[in-house]
Amino acid sequence: MTKEEYQDYPASIDLREVRIRVQQKGFRTREIIVHTSLLDDVEYSKEDIAALFRRRWQAELHLRSLKTVMQMEHLRCKKPHRVRNEVRAHMIAYNLIRQVMSEAASHAGVQPWQISFKGAMTTLMEMLPVLGLIRDPTDLCCVLLSCCQQHHVGDRPDRYEPRVIKRRPKPYKLMQKPRRHYKPGEA
Repeated sequence: MTKEEYQDYPASIDLREVRIRVQQKGFRTREIIVHTSLLDDVEYSKEDIAALFRRRWQAELHLRSLKTVMQMEHLRCKKPHRVRNEVRAHMIAYNLIRQVMSEAASHAGVQPWQISFKGAMTTLMEMLPVLGLIRDPTDLCCVLLSCCQQHHVGDRPDRYEPRVIKRRPKPYKLMQKPRRHYKPGEA
């Protein structure tokens, strides 16, 4: 950010503090304090802010979809410009899949987060070979959207996601030298 851009920002920002009581069966009641720039308490009620705060979990799921489902946990490139290209390619693919999910949800009358990202991605991958066989793009869109609508995500409001590794590492050493050095009889 340049010095001029920094000086264009206001000296202060007005915030609203909302106290939300979380009452969950089987757990202690606790209070969460949320700070927001949505100042109008008539247009944005305390309940609306609480519901929006509860939906923040969707952001975690979207990041997991991007990293795990699209296999972006380990980038393959080493050079900075290639890493940027790889991240851009993943983001373009991710946004295209989300767009298909959004349109499928709109046609089905459900919310976009109720359609499975993995299911939509698998459907798109399986339909790639069929793209050349369907002459009318509207037919393709109808088939694609109806297939994506079938992949529903269950309603799991209080699902617990443990942060553990499910798969155990294999008992092999890491490859730390070029492959040719591992051939028998060569050093």
